[in-house]
Amino acid sequence: MGARAIWKAHICFGAVDVPVKLYSAVQDRSVHFRLLDAKRKEPVKQHMVDPDTGEVVDSASIRRAFPTDEGGLVILDAEELAEVVPTPSREIEITRFVPPKAITHQWYDRPYFLGPDEDDEGYFALARALAKRKMEGVARWTMRNKDYVGALRNEGDYLMLITLRHAGEVVPASALPAPSGRAMDAREIAMAKQLVSAMEDPFDIAAFHDEYRERVLELVQAKAAGKVVKFPRAAQKKTETSLADLLEKSLAPPKREKKRA
Repeated sequence: MGARAIWKAHICFGAVDVPVKLYSAVQDRSVHFRLLDAKRKEPVKQHMVDPDTGEVVDSASIRRAFPTDEGGLVILDAEELAEVVPTPSREIEITRFVPPKAITHQWYDRPYFLGPDEDDEGYFALARALAKRKMEGVARWTMRNKDYVGALRNEGDYLMLITLRHAGEVVPASALPAPSGRAMDAREIAMAKQLVSAMEDPFDIAAFHDEYRERVLELVQAKAAGKVVKFPRAAQKKTETSLADLLEKSLAPPKREKKRA
């Protein structure tokens, strides 16, 4: 089955207006379970419950509240929240173009593919221009009652739009505690460089699987066939107290097995 567009819009900047279709570039493959009653084996439902009485609170009696820094709660009505919802739009406005290095990885959130919508010539011309200039566009748009900021970039001959996290959501490296303890000596630094060089290898994303999901599916198939599967637990690795010992152990050549008489 081919990809299905989830939204339509126009990329706009200056006199440029390119109609596009938005496609999700990722899909959720995580494990999801249904909750069942242990005795009747029937699906159960979740309800909002009064913590004092234990009684179910119907949706009509529920209100939204936002916590304040002082520990209080500000109650907001549905009509009040509707007034702050952004105005619907079909424009992906490019505000500026920046080098790819200007946007570091921690700012990227969710990727989408943009496909052409009728105007193939303008679409592929924009993708080629971004690739040739090696630039990314900083975009703003409103989709499904929410404002977004993102990076417009080329992905081969196509366009990709990646939502970005907002200011205040990204923790800078400077917020981490400063390194403590002794400084590494020249021997340790040299061995660390040697170890990194020895482990250089091409990256193949196809080699990485969701092993937990695969084990769950194997367990489900086995139980459906009347079997039970037990998976061995991974052995815990012993921690090394010295970085030099750890590096030296990693760089040591493998021991050859003695030939049997």
